[in-house]
Amino acid sequence: MTEPIMALQQYLRNAGLDLDGDFLRESIALMTRLLMEAQVSEQIGVDRYERDQERQTYRNGYRERAWETRVGEIPLRIPKLRRGSYYPSFLEPRRRAERALMTVIQTAYVQGVSTRKVDDLVQALGLTGIDKSRVSRICKELDEAVMAFRNRELKEPYPYLWLDAVYLKVRENHRIVNMALVIALAVRETGEREILGLDIGASEDGAFWTDFLRSLMARGLKGVELVVSDAHEGLKEAIFKVLTGASWQRCRVHFTRNVLAYVPKGSKAAVAAAIRTIFTQPNQEAARLQLRELARVMEERWPRAAAILTKGEEEVVTYMAFPMEHWTRIYTTNPLERVNREVKRRTNVVGIFPNAPSALRLVGSVLIEVHDEWQVGRRYFSKASMRKLKDPEEAAAMMLPTPLRLAPIR
Repeated sequence: MTEPIMALQQYLRNAGLDLDGDFLRESIALMTRLLMEAQVSEQIGVDRYERDQERQTYRNGYRERAWETRVGEIPLRIPKLRRGSYYPSFLEPRRRAERALMTVIQTAYVQGVSTRKVDDLVQALGLTGIDKSRVSRICKELDEAVMAFRNRELKEPYPYLWLDAVYLKVRENHRIVNMALVIALAVRETGEREILGLDIGASEDGAFWTDFLRSLMARGLKGVELVVSDAHEGLKEAIFKVLTGASWQRCRVHFTRNVLAYVPKGSKAAVAAAIRTIFTQPNQEAARLQLRELARVMEERWPRAAAILTKGEEEVVTYMAFPMEHWTRIYTTNPLERVNREVKRRTNVVGIFPNAPSALRLVGSVLIEVHDEWQVGRRYFSKASMRKLKDPEEAAAMMLPTPLRLAPIR
């Protein structure tokens, strides 16, 4: 018996574990490291330093992450792959949102708004009864996490800010109403994405958006140089009122749809292609010239569409004053639309929320997951391209205006 114990002690010492220190935490750190290496080797198809034609991909360094456990914070070095991705199974990335979803369904039952669809969902989740005390405990835990996330201090500058809203069905005063859930996404000056905040209100009016932006400012939002959103009047009013000094970029996808709304169906494809030539120009001046030429061509056949095009001249080419490497991601609200789709994928399961807090609980849990995954992922913009924001001369070093010639629109 003595020999195995001595062998184990020697192995632990060789592994760097101090038997007289925080043994449990160090042991978990060692086991998670071994587990991640085993999982990565299985995913790749071969062990480290082995050669095999069955290999699926290659290791590509590590990313650092702190893992909060009951025995304290454990630093993790999560392996990265050249092709594909690896996420440790023991971190359970979807657990918080799935618990929030379960809580929403249970709350619906407790408040007497159950339906056949909700009953089927409860059975699919393996629930056979509703324990009100359990619902209360889970709600409190999730609400505290979401509240901490929504109220955390914003310490760094955020040059880029995206704003958008999705609508959810919520039961209020024995009626089902549509409520606006607004989300703010930003990029730090070091290039990483971050979910800044969320809120829910009766509508997207100016007062609601103003209060939301002021709450972000109160938490420390600063350094905003460009705001990207659609042209909702209440949102525009709030941006100009609260984020003074920031430029505004109107989402070019929404802008194009607004123009095409006044073009006959048979000509939409040709006009859409012509509008895209505006955004292929090398700089703002060339884009403005192209827009004016297109408006002139359209004026005779579709005056209302041409008027919208002319009115939006300054709003849709703002992004061209920023580094060219960022253009494809800052001329639309697409970065936030992807987040909205993930939110809708989860909220569609519920259908109708029993109340507004339950909607915030689920959406907040989903956004925390998205936010956490971004923190261990790659940068959204490179550090080199972000440095150009501080060097306007370098960012402005673009080609001379060379507008494309328009083909006749038939």
